[in-house]
Amino acid sequence: MDQPQHDIDWRDTGAGLRVPVSRAFDDPFYSLENGLAETRHVFLAGNDLPARFRPGFHIAELGFGTGLNLVAAALAWDQAGIDGPLHFTSFEAFPLSGADARAALAAFPEAAGLSDAIAHALDTDGRIDTPRLSARIIPGDARRTVPAWDGCADAWFLDGFAPARNPELWEPALLRAVADHTLPGGSVATYSAAGHVRAALADAGFAVTRVPGFGRKRHMTKGQLA
Repeated sequence: MDQPQHDIDWRDTGAGLRVPVSRAFDDPFYSLENGLAETRHVFLAGNDLPARFRPGFHIAELGFGTGLNLVAAALAWDQAGIDGPLHFTSFEAFPLSGADARAALAAFPEAAGLSDAIAHALDTDGRIDTPRLSARIIPGDARRTVPAWDGCADAWFLDGFAPARNPELWEPALLRAVADHTLPGGSVATYSAAGHVRAALADAGFAVTRVPGFGRKRHMTKGQLA
């Protein structure tokens, strides 16, 4: 992918696992407690998945990171036994190298079947195409790429770094573009419960709910397009 690669450090969790931390945003890529469990709580349950899965279902995401959200969604899709591929589009300004993504995903045995494909996509054209998964990583600033996107999603994962550290991915104009690229009745979920994020999503047309967060986070946000 023709984008500057993300510089990271590794943080030891004390349980023999290392979590990648962004140098630019001084924020870990996923929960220090259990990244996969966090993804399932926030982004799958937050979008009422897998219950809403149907053939042709499309997930879109702000912030591809290590690809862990893609792994969780693809596993849930396979377990649900839906016909055809899951469609997954992710917008990422600062992609990891394939090697770093593979190293991060090595902490999760469930990711083994997709880690090589994710690493290859990050190092090449940003695409994964199999009978069960059609994924695309769109490089560049989401404030430009989301409005220019020609697709619409059934569900959005808003997974940028914390709003205080990465405010660009939480700007009201971008969240309006997210709503513009959401199918009727579609949904959104994020680990953030920041008031200005909830207000921007509500202004964009989502019916917003604050619900219990994962681990030490008291709250998170989910919404449905009115």
